[in-house]
Amino acid sequence: MLSLGPVPMTLIIIVIAWGIGTVAGRFGSQGMTKPRPAIGSTLLDMLLIGLLTARIAFIVAWWPLYAAAPWTMLRLGDGGYMIWVGALAGMAWGIFCGLREPKLRRPLAWGTLAALLAWAALTHAVQWQQRSSVALPDAVLIGMDDRSTRLAAFLGRPIVVNLWASWCPSCRREMPALADAQDWYTDVHFIFVNQGEDSDTVAKHLAAQGLTLDHVLLDPHTIVAASSGARGLPTTLFFDANGKLEQVHVGELTRAGLAHRLRRLSDRPPMRRAAEIHPHHQHPSTLGL
Repeated sequence: MLSLGPVPMTLIIIVIAWGIGTVAGRFGSQGMTKPRPAIGSTLLDMLLIGLLTARIAFIVAWWPLYAAAPWTMLRLGDGGYMIWVGALAGMAWGIFCGLREPKLRRPLAWGTLAALLAWAALTHAVQWQQRSSVALPDAVLIGMDDRSTRLAAFLGRPIVVNLWASWCPSCRREMPALADAQDWYTDVHFIFVNQGEDSDTVAKHLAAQGLTLDHVLLDPHTIVAASSGARGLPTTLFFDANGKLEQVHVGELTRAGLAHRLRRLSDRPPMRRAAEIHPHHQHPSTLGL
């Protein structure tokens, strides 16, 4: 399962881990005199501070790509977070709270440890489930030239499969980033699998956006989305050269988020200023939030 309806599994895991940490923290506060410390709110503060710090650190690390399109910094769902930096910031806030309020120390230690263990275990379990159950779909798709093509024909290189539709605003916004990545990462196949639309609709959309994509395939019956467990668009699947799923992202990708993921698949240096190299991919209708 890649998501629960429109909600990405990553967000669900974070909420569950926070809940487990809150319960563990309350257990650790047993025997204390009332009023007991507010474990849940303190853990939530740690989580929010950690996420904000992780986001800022990621933006700083990939600033050249964000600088080319500053509004993309606000697209929090692109997966652009430096987890270890955020974890350190969150724990630093927890230590500060513990020093200020001694009653918090024991329950907060219980809660933090339980939340981190739950997050790590759930993340590992979901990634294992995805990699073991989702393989490169053995689907016969239709090219823009009306010829049938199997996704397996692209094995031998890492493969990025983007599931999209022209009516999807997030798909339209992320397409220039994917087009730039296609041109930059020449050792990776980028496959744009349109879900449920005909060739005329797709051709008109790409022409209007001024995009040149190498591999556009039509999936009129949304077979790929069904077989991969994708429940929303856009969804981007990252496979290694043997067709094994490496990563999955539900929702819109920015250039920075995409470049960060492709470091594990490509031998090319990370894309840094591809938007400046290919300015024709920045069609006015794709700009904005």
